[in-house]
Amino acid sequence: MKNANSGLPRRSFLKNGLIGLAGLGAASAPFAAASGRPQETKKTKGVITRTLGRTGLVLPVVSMGVMNADNENLVRAALDGGIVLLDTAHGYQRGRNEEMIGRVIKGRPRDSYVIGTKARGDAATFPQLVDISLQRLGLDHVDILYIHGVGSRNDVLSESNLRSAENAKKSGKARFIGMSTHSHEPEVLRAAVEAKIYDVVLTSYNFKRTDIADLQAAVAEAAVAGIGIVAMKTQAGAFWDKERQNPINMKAALKWALSNPNIATAIPGFTTFDQLEADLTVMNDLTLTDAERKDLRLGTQTGGLYCQQCEVCLPQCPKALPIPSLMRGYMYAYGYRNLEAARGLVASLDVPANPCGDCRECGVRCTFGFDIRDRVTDIARVRNIPEDFLG
Repeated sequence: MKNANSGLPRRSFLKNGLIGLAGLGAASAPFAAASGRPQETKKTKGVITRTLGRTGLVLPVVSMGVMNADNENLVRAALDGGIVLLDTAHGYQRGRNEEMIGRVIKGRPRDSYVIGTKARGDAATFPQLVDISLQRLGLDHVDILYIHGVGSRNDVLSESNLRSAENAKKSGKARFIGMSTHSHEPEVLRAAVEAKIYDVVLTSYNFKRTDIADLQAAVAEAAVAGIGIVAMKTQAGAFWDKERQNPINMKAALKWALSNPNIATAIPGFTTFDQLEADLTVMNDLTLTDAERKDLRLGTQTGGLYCQQCEVCLPQCPKALPIPSLMRGYMYAYGYRNLEAARGLVASLDVPANPCGDCRECGVRCTFGFDIRDRVTDIARVRNIPEDFLG
């Protein structure tokens, strides 16, 4: 799928240098000496930067989540505009995402960009996945390697994950190791502190969280321990409605997340040049206006496509359906327009074609007030899309 703005980058955008950031990514910029403790927000050539925990990587507060992007020129424009960190994963677009990034960074100075990727496997398969990712990227190492999709304390501290992460770092295939988490984030963050080996945590973090006080506390604890915090899902699904007629104010959502000084950087998944330009302006100014606060509907939990994976729904469902994962697929399909990711996720869950067909009514009550039966029935259809239709 191509975006409406998938053509060549706007000449005026690159020529004028939206944020006047020439040279931020060069030489020593992202690789300052590690301090071992959180640092205050700073400005470098007008751009707000923060240090990623004990890694010592000094990054602009806005990075790029490349998961939904399919345009090499957009990624190039992001790097040319001052973004340093590109975030991908072994499984994104069935490997094409890493291959695209590999083509974009080819020929660029190795110290001018930071690459984070993710993989999930046991101690035997994980190294193989990492090797494939490195081959796709055209690199001998990545800067940050995450254990993908960690969701509990036991998962964080499992011998397999600990060994996989440590071996990747010792082998030189990853400068720093971490984990990504979509659920039970406070628990995962605190377990990462306990484990003492993880350098970075990539966590869901946005204005719609109902557990925000506990999440902010856990983020602070991890930051004090020297763990670098990267925020994802900051746009909370990107739209208030499945019809995509009512977009969430992306700049406001991004500013809200970055107002927490313990968040080193965020990885919004922009897919158009307009979105890129808007996100880059946040690098200069994190001030959240009254109008932007109003746009975010702070204090309310109704509406939107984002599921915080709290799992309150699970014991309520008599069929034990994996509702949080299905809700994530729903967000991929309607919020991100990434049918490939939605189909892949739903197909992996092995749910019936009509999961709720045998229930006369749904007794599941969602924290956000979502109509669970309607959304589950809707998104279950995506598994019937032929795989070859999607790329």
